[in-house]
Amino acid sequence: MYIFNPENDLALANFSPHYNAPLSALKMRSDLAMLPVWYAPERALVIAEVELNSKLLSDLKDLLPINSSLISYSQVADNPDCKLNPWGWSLSLRKEFMLLGLNEGLLPSIEDIELLRNYSSRENAVNLLKELREVNPEFCGASYYYTNVDELFSYLNNAEGEQVLKMPYSGSGRGIMWVRNAISDKQMDWCRRVVKKQGGVVVEPVLNKVKDFALEFEMTDKGVQFVGYSLFQSSPSGAYLGNKLLSDAAIEARLSTYIERSQLLGLKDTLKVKLAEHFPHYRGYLGVDMMVCKTKESTYLLQPCVEVNVRMNMGIVVHRIRERYVYPNSTGLFSINYFKQEGEALKKSLAMQADNPLVVEKGRVKSGYLALTPVCRDTSYVASVLIDFQKKFE
Repeated sequence: MYIFNPENDLALANFSPHYNAPLSALKMRSDLAMLPVWYAPERALVIAEVELNSKLLSDLKDLLPINSSLISYSQVADNPDCKLNPWGWSLSLRKEFMLLGLNEGLLPSIEDIELLRNYSSRENAVNLLKELREVNPEFCGASYYYTNVDELFSYLNNAEGEQVLKMPYSGSGRGIMWVRNAISDKQMDWCRRVVKKQGGVVVEPVLNKVKDFALEFEMTDKGVQFVGYSLFQSSPSGAYLGNKLLSDAAIEARLSTYIERSQLLGLKDTLKVKLAEHFPHYRGYLGVDMMVCKTKESTYLLQPCVEVNVRMNMGIVVHRIRERYVYPNSTGLFSINYFKQEGEALKKSLAMQADNPLVVEKGRVKSGYLALTPVCRDTSYVASVLIDFQKKFE
């Protein structure tokens, strides 16, 4: 069984079985519940409200080689011995599915989730970046973890240029504070609260980013396997916006216009070793976010470890979509969009369908717009792809 629970990072940070996610996160979970259909293995059971999602799934099965099935939350108890594969694990999710009737022996223990929380701390990215720069001094970037606010404030008072502060535990684009000049009283209070609640604060000099990308891996009993590249877009605040639907070869070629291909290949091999050392007991998908940065001399350098996502992530989703459902030589964009007003998502989706009619050939999308999740009047979040044949999406 597969479930999309995007509130996981927040729940893991809270680390309570009684955690209540914000309404916005629960709305995203509901609207995008069908997302695992696009990345889960064949014949998977996807937990989503059947009434809301079944019509779209039926229509998709007429077009594409999809054979997943939907089950509602009330049907989980009918599959007590079926393994659950969530977006990520937390104590609150464990409790939720115990109450739904899932066999406790198939769920991770409290100790397992505590270890996963430790693995999910941004302190790991701080340490990994330092080690990667020792291996290759041509890499750029710096990251520091402070557990003492006086030492943190001393660093900020003496640092040059803009700095970004990060909570050790937070979701995509959340838990981040930008210090553009001198640190304010409000920001100092924020730092004190975070240190008291989460044990420390991560601080980094702001770099001149030109490209966001990630290397995606799977940690297995047989070792660390490279899954592929992810070329993504984020907002100025760091929130995820979408991914380019491109082959690994195409992404590598684009990145190689900025940095040497040998640097990428060397980093891939180094990360296989380092990830096994840093996360020895983790099994599952893991993504390492990176940046290509422009220097004052107009050269380009690679920041090899901005974040480490120790869970399922959108880069893997996009890789699976392209691998299974996109026509060869077609490229495109995968997006997660938020709509505030009722009816706005439906209006936009209908317009995109009209302007970009869907063309499917041999069970793969050759061109056009396709909503990957249901869109109705009260939809707020939509996952979609926009595909074009032999067009270079910039």
